[in-house]
Amino acid sequence: MLDLLPQWLRDGIGDDVAFWIGYFTNGKHLLWYASVQYTVTAALLGGLLALTLGLTAAAIRNSAPAPFRLLASVYINIVRGVPDVLFFLFFPLVFEQLVEWIWSAQICTPETLALNTGQWPPCDAANWRLSTPEYLLMASVSLGIVYGAFTANVIYGALRAVPYGQLEAARAYGMSRFQVLSRIHIRQMWVYALPGLSNVWLLLIKATSLLSLLQIVDFVTWAQRLGSANYSKIAGLVHPDWRWQYYLVLLAFYILVTWLSERVFGALTRRVRRGMPIVAEEAM
Repeated sequence: MLDLLPQWLRDGIGDDVAFWIGYFTNGKHLLWYASVQYTVTAALLGGLLALTLGLTAAAIRNSAPAPFRLLASVYINIVRGVPDVLFFLFFPLVFEQLVEWIWSAQICTPETLALNTGQWPPCDAANWRLSTPEYLLMASVSLGIVYGAFTANVIYGALRAVPYGQLEAARAYGMSRFQVLSRIHIRQMWVYALPGLSNVWLLLIKATSLLSLLQIVDFVTWAQRLGSANYSKIAGLVHPDWRWQYYLVLLAFYILVTWLSERVFGALTRRVRRGMPIVAEEAM
């Protein structure tokens, strides 16, 4: 990148500034900047799935028949108690081995299975070699399942907070059960749910730092690699241990994401309060 600058500009900025410009625009740093896409993608896909699962589980727990309410309660209460790291490792591993097991039943011969007894995968042909997109998708699903339980708990409480008299009035006007849920109940519960959902979203954002556990070279992984002491046979010690400086960049990045998220949720809260002045005054 530095070679693209004209000579007169390089002479004007000096050797020290030119060095840092070249250092922060080399190939590894450009890969570091590009790796932000993995963090953002995992957060957005995981958040979308969490919201979908949360709405579904909360609606089932609130008004579905008893067996379905029991299943929703089991999902919400059990998954919330599982550590993020454990589930983050458990789900992708189980899914990967399940696919390999199903695939091995189709393509592995009995002789090959007998030779590979006690080994995994059952045969080399059934080995599912995953790349970054597949790992990223499974990471997003893991985040969605875990934080979908937290989202469901928040939305369930918000549904219970909507005044019951308004639901009775909607039924008196002849609305069906689904119409009351979609047009009245869910519409008004957002006012009560958004503060809790913003907390769940920020927890999900923090959990994206676990992507490296699934062999994804993400923003956090590159910061650790670039900050470690760098030594080359030609140049000797290029720089000592600079990890804390790179971790400081990570800190600034997540603070920025938090600030932007708060602005977005603030705008959403103002939007859903339109037409509901009584609720807005109570929230203030």
